[in-house]
Amino acid sequence: MNINASSTGEEIASMALAIHQLVNGLPFTMRTLHNPGVRIEEGKVLDYKYTGPILEKVLKTGEKNQEIPESGAYQGTPVVVVPLIEEGQIIAAMGVVDITQGIYSDIMEITKRPEELNDSRGGLK
Repeated sequence: MNINASSTGEEIASMALAIHQLVNGLPFTMRTLHNPGVRIEEGKVLDYKYTGPILEKVLKTGEKNQEIPESGAYQGTPVVVVPLIEEGQIIAAMGVVDITQGIYSDIMEITKRPEELNDSRGGLK
């Protein structure tokens, strides 16, 4: 599989479906820098030409973004979006839609190992 900044929704769908399964079926979105991508829910691709405001923001900044979109298909629902970077260039953005209204994110923080918590809070290992 070769994904690049110009890959289409159809070309990234198999990777996106695998990640969707990996995050236990949470809605998943992904697009490349130059083309809209996919929106996946319940194991099915709902849209092969999808983009969203937070995907767009991450493509511009190149940084992880965790917020609640004010518009789009997931308006009012927390999302976590990360860039996909290859050789220092942003080629795509992908995100999980936290339909648990933040519980998913909270669980990720709660279940961190003690040594990870110390590091993330500036403590000693």
